[in-house]
Amino acid sequence: MRRAVSLMTAALLAGCSNAPGPQSVSAQPASQPRPAIQPVPKPQPPQLPQTMQYLYGSGEAAALSIQAYNGLVGFARTQVGKRPADSVILADSSTLDAPSFVPCGNKPFAAVFDVDETMILNLGYEWHGAQSGSNFDSESWSRWEKSGADKVAPVPGALAAVNALRQMGVTVIFNTNRSSANAEQTAAAIKFAGLGDVVHRETLFLAGDDAMGSKKDGRRATIAAKYCVIALGGDQLGDFTDLFNQDGMNATGRRMETMGGWASPLWGRGWFVLPNPVYGSGLKGTADEIFPMDKRWTDSTGETK
Repeated sequence: MRRAVSLMTAALLAGCSNAPGPQSVSAQPASQPRPAIQPVPKPQPPQLPQTMQYLYGSGEAAALSIQAYNGLVGFARTQVGKRPADSVILADSSTLDAPSFVPCGNKPFAAVFDVDETMILNLGYEWHGAQSGSNFDSESWSRWEKSGADKVAPVPGALAAVNALRQMGVTVIFNTNRSSANAEQTAAAIKFAGLGDVVHRETLFLAGDDAMGSKKDGRRATIAAKYCVIALGGDQLGDFTDLFNQDGMNATGRRMETMGGWASPLWGRGWFVLPNPVYGSGLKGTADEIFPMDKRWTDSTGETK
């Protein structure tokens, strides 16, 4: 009996030795850490050109615009009080050597302004260019004219100036190179910016209204035939006369003409310029035109890089 028990015990012990038992820690598969949830990277804002930072974001540019409009309103008030003999629009027969101005007579007063970057800031379009890295092209600009009316803002000082002029009885007229095909949308942009209602070919003049394309002298002549224009506002020399943009005139020539004997007294006294370092006819000129040889300096002790 004891032998039988011993045999049974031996059998049980043998079976236990073959039964699966708890495995050691080293035999278990290593526990895999749960993958960390990676945050979705936020899109980085585009690096803006410094010219955009200045015009659309700086207090300095805002101050310059307000300064120009304050000066314009003050000058207009003086002109309304004394009724000048001539407007500030050059007559058709004018040349740079022999300028003359359209007489006022008893015509009602008006002030004429460019629109883009003079009365309104095209924030939506410039944002598109900054984030896409694309340059200006006429097709995207046409789409902007048609669909960007609610993505603009008034130039600092423009609203106060327009309101003050109208209170004086001065008609505010817009003369822009936006397309006449988009007159309705341009009028909507002007109204959205708070500048009031305009009527095409009465208080809003556009490229395509005559046969002169982007040249504005023809439109100015049409306006001057009906009004005594006492102030012009713009961000390009062509907003004052197309004579500054004659074929063959380089950057040096344009600069000298603005400082010439007949033009110099008009700046701030009938002609008022708004800052725009972002685009336009002012952004040109070779190194030789901008930096005369006799004004160049080299730091002889500095490192040449």
